[in-house]
Formats: sequence, C-alpha cells, structure tokens
Amino acid sequence: MGHRSIFARVFSQLTTNPNIMPDKAHGHHLSAAGLLITLGIIFGDIGTSPLYVIQAILHDRVVSEELIYGGMSCVFWTLLIITTGKYVLLALKADNKGEGGIFALYALVRRYKSKYVIYPAIIGCATLIADGFITPPISISSAVEGLNMLFPDTHINTVPIVIGIIIGLFTFQQVGTQTVGKSFGPIMFIWFSMIGVLGFLQVLEHPEILKSLNPAYAINLLSKYPGGFWILGAVFLCTTGGEALYSDLGHCGKSNIRVSWIFVLLALLLSYMGQSAFLVSEYNGSSIVGPDGHADFRIFFRIMPDWFLPIGVAIATLATIIASQALISGVFTLTNEAMKLHLWPRLRVNFPTTFRGQVYIPSINWFLMIGCIIVVLIFRKSENMEAAYGLAITIDMIMTTLLLGFFYRIRFHSFYIPLLGTILLLVVESTFLIANLDKFMHGGWFSLMIAIPIAIMVFVLYNASKIRQKHTMFVELKDYIPVLQDLQNDQTIPKEASHLVYLAMANDKRLIDSNIMYSILRKRPKRADVYWFVHVEICDEPYQKTYHVDAIVPQKIFFVHLKFGFKVAHKVNVMFREIVEQMMDANEVSIVSPYPSLAKHQLPADFKFILLHTRVSADTELSAFERWVVRTYRLIKKVSLPAFEDFGLEVSNIEEEVVPILVGPKAEIKLKREKG
Repeated sequence: MGHRSIFARVFSQLTTNPNIMPDKAHGHHLSAAGLLITLGIIFGDIGTSPLYVIQAILHDRVVSEELIYGGMSCVFWTLLIITTGKYVLLALKADNKGEGGIFALYALVRRYKSKYVIYPAIIGCATLIADGFITPPISISSAVEGLNMLFPDTHINTVPIVIGIIIGLFTFQQVGTQTVGKSFGPIMFIWFSMIGVLGFLQVLEHPEILKSLNPAYAINLLSKYPGGFWILGAVFLCTTGGEALYSDLGHCGKSNIRVSWIFVLLALLLSYMGQSAFLVSEYNGSSIVGPDGHADFRIFFRIMPDWFLPIGVAIATLATIIASQALISGVFTLTNEAMKLHLWPRLRVNFPTTFRGQVYIPSINWFLMIGCIIVVLIFRKSENMEAAYGLAITIDMIMTTLLLGFFYRIRFHSFYIPLLGTILLLVVESTFLIANLDKFMHGGWFSLMIAIPIAIMVFVLYNASKIRQKHTMFVELKDYIPVLQDLQNDQTIPKEASHLVYLAMANDKRLIDSNIMYSILRKRPKRADVYWFVHVEICDEPYQKTYHVDAIVPQKIFFVHLKFGFKVAHKVNVMFREIVEQMMDANEVSIVSPYPSLAKHQLPADFKFILLHTRVSADTELSAFERWVVRTYRLIKKVSLPAFEDFGLEVSNIEEEVVPILVGPKAEIKLKREKG
C-alpha cells in the first residue's frame, strides 16, 4: 500500500473537500472581455445613481437655472474630484497584490506598526456595511416606481414589488451568481448605452446645459441659493459607488476599471445633463411636486419616449438588481476579510461556485435582507430614502482618505505632499459630511444605528486580540524537549494519539505557548509519538499560501509555520494534510501506525487536533476597560462559529480544552498564618 493511499485514509474524516485549488494568476490584462466584466461587477452602484440624483437635488424646490445648473455643476466636479481623482487615479494605485478595499489598504499600512490605522479601518468597515442596508432598497425602488409612469391612471403600491425582488435577490445568493453573472456585463453595457443616448438627445435639443460644467455655477449655488449648501447632501449621491469601485478592484484589475470608467463617466454625465436640460426647458419656474407633496413623476423616466418607457423600466430594474448584487457580494467579501484579520466573529462561509473570490455568508445574507426590508417598510418611497442615504458612506470615504494619506506618505517617503493632498480631500469630503448631517433626522439615523454597534464589535475583537497577544506567555521550547521525550517513552501514561497537533500562537520555533505545555504536561499528561505545533499567520498578501517546517526533534517534534493571505479560505486542515504529505515523500516523518497489529497491515496512524480556549485566570486583576472588553468578547463568542468549524476540522478528530491565561498583574492576597 503506497504512502499516499495511507495518508488519504488518515485524513478521510478530517475534510470533505481534500482538493486544493491551485492559485490563479492575479493579474487582469486589459481586454474587451475584461472591460465588459468590469461594467457588470464594478459600476453597478455608481451607475444606477442617475435614477435618483437629479430628483434628490430638485426635491420639492421650484425649477430654476440657478438650481439646476448649479446642481449639475456640483455633480460634474464631484465625479471629477472624488470618483475620478481619488478612487480611479489614487486609490487604485494603493492595491495590495491586486486587491482593493479598506481592509486591503489597512493590511498595507499596518506593516509600518502605526497603532492608529486600525481605527479608520474599523469605522470604514462599519459604515460601508451599514450602507449596504439602503443601497438595494433605494436603487430597486427608484426603478420599480417607473411603473407608475407606465400606468398613470392607476396608483401602484410598489412596496410589495420591491420587497419581493429583495427577497428573491437574497434567496438566490446561496446558489451563487456564476451562471447569471455572465450576463451582468452585457446588461450593464446596455444600461450605460441607454442612459447615455437618452441624455445625449436632450443635450442636443438644449446644448446650453453644457454651461453648467463651469464651476462658477456650483460656487453660486452654494453661496447664494437659499439653503444651497445642504443640497450637497443630494449631490453626494452621485459618487456613493466610489468605495465599492475600489473594494472590487481584485475582480477586474485597475487597467480594465480605468479604461471602462471613461465610458461610464461619459454615460453618467450625459444622463445627468440630459435630465437637467429637460427640467430647465420644460419646467423652468414651476415645481414638479403634486398636491400630495410628492413628485408627479420620476425625472429619469420622464425623458424617455412613451413607446420606450416599458423597455426603460425593465432595463432599469435589471440594472438595479445587478447593482444590488454587486454590493451584497462586496459585503460578503469585506466580512470574510475581516474574519481573516480577526476583526469579525467567526461565521460560516460557503463557496457556492468555483468563481474566484465569490463567497456566501448565510448569517450576513439574511441579516442584510431583513435590514433592507425594514428600510423599504420604513421609508416606502425612493424619495424618502434619498433623504436618508449617504451619511454613513461619507464617513467611510473619509476613513479611506486617511488611510490613503498614510499609504502615500510611506510610498513617497515624503510628509508634506501627501499631507497636502489628504487635507484637500478631507476638506471636500468633510464639507459633504456636514451637508449630510442634515439627513440624520430624515432617516440617516438608521444607517448610523447599524454602523455604531458594528464598529463597537470590531473594536472589542481587535482589543481582545491585543490583550491575548500581549499577555499570553511564551516559554523556551528547548527547555521542554527532555520532558516531552520522556513523556513519549513513558508507557505508564495512556497514549493520547499517535500524532498530536496543537495550533500555537508562538511564531518562533524557539518558543511555544505556555498554555500548550500546560495542556500536555499539567492538565492531563498527553503522550503521543509525534507532536506537531502549528502556527497560522494571516499575511497581508491576499492570496499567499506558504509554509516552513522546523524539525525540533527529527521524526518526533515539529514546528510548522503556515502562512496564508487574508483572502484565502480557512482550510488549515487541508493545508496541514498537504504539508505532511510532502514531508512523508521526503522521508521526514512516518504516518504508518505505530501499533504492531496495525502496522503489519500498513494501516495509517491516528491524528488528533487539540484546540485550546483561553479564559481569564481567577487570580488576575484587570482594568475596567479590560474587564469590559473580556465580558463583551465572551458575549460575541457565543454567536461565533466554533473554532473547529472555522478551521475546517472534523469534530470527531479534535478535542477542545479550556486553559487559563494571565491578562494582568497577579492579584496578591496577603494571608497571615496563625499559630495553632
């Protein structure tokens, strides 16, 4: 019987998926197919903004050249400065081995040991996820409300329709989007072509709208128009997809994003200018608000010919579903990365397709779905959602700006130029934040109500990890080699397993966690023929998968340093199998059973994993902050995935133990002995 066959039998119970998918090239070359895929994945959020941006700027105000030209000018310069300048030009350069997003950026800058960079990452993560509760409802509602223009004599309650689409969208997540995803690119190409052509036709009829590109109109709106400054809260909606654009960098590559952005930007500007030109031409000096206090029509659909309206509503609905899908997938990816960085509770992660990077997190999926339904039930109409949308994402953008400033300071080895650029962006985005604060009482409280608990949770997990790392004691492994060898030879102690595997926090072969030695020698002596100490390191390189083995005692005691990136699935069990298989081929270890009766038939040895759970020792003193962190961390752990599932270990092959950890000065109780 060959060694590989023996080893396969050893691990047949450890994993249901023993195949390790080879790494794919992470580069994305510029190509027509790449550009089409980019349209379907990257630009859904920002690409559906024309459905509601001009409508939000106008709101219940009277149409005037000052308002419409000024609003259009603000939109143009916002897309130019924030979306194009900050994200397309600057942020896409700050990639981590081809990956983007706030955690990829955090992983880049944390290497330089700045203790403050975690806070922008925490806040950005929380606000980006909170944004995910409003984006699908506002996009889908804006499209579906076009039905009321198809049937003007019948008032259609769009709430049940929107909720039905949302339920269908989230239910579909568990089977993946690989098949239908192939159509996303062509559909979004049709969408951008449609909005560009419709806008262009209006611009041809009213070319004077091109004057709005002059920044003087924007300055005039903000400085002279009554309440003009607060209109920036509506203008900001045109760039809310910038963060998603950066987060999805790894799916398409910066070249494809930058080139396709030229087409997308042109289509967006034509759509915005077309709607603006139509309003000034047809409604100058009047209001589109009806007697019920709501707009009589959606401006986006009003510029369509009557014969095209059914087609336009259908395409818009498909585009908003695709945009929502992209955002949902982005939240899954963000949460998965946070778990790898120990900044999120362990949750079950599924891989519904073979498409690289596509994950499905059931608990997050249903949580998002319930939140989106609540948003629809609370706000009901897209115009009400417009009044609440944007506050959380503004905060997220500011956090990304702070991290980008730190990144470029490191990259250019300069302080003043990156500082100047950061200040300029912060001034612009802080202005938008102040304008968006007006939305708090109109519904912005909802997104912050979601973001604040998420930020607190991530903050607690980060500090709990710091406390554990700071106070976990390590001992010299060489000091314990003699006693481990004596234990291996002590026949009076029942054998725990032939191969005993511990997951170690120590990242140096010279050291080992004191609680591992406590488990082996003191809690209950655990004799084994071979001891394995495996340290798992989550690296800043997204898809790294490497390892190093030190034979502390040849054939008997091994220290394995396993490194994998924060985007690699937690499959320690599968990786460990590959490591031992390679070592077996090199004759560094034997996995034939040590029992003569089994070895006679070349049966495999037994492996056992020991997972240690640390608990605060009863004889330690903690600060008030540490006590709060520990208590809150224990509450979070109750809803977390068990450690053995997180590492992909089969429950029948592991044992979990609770061991003490010293997290503060030892409490001293001075007792005096009385003489009897």
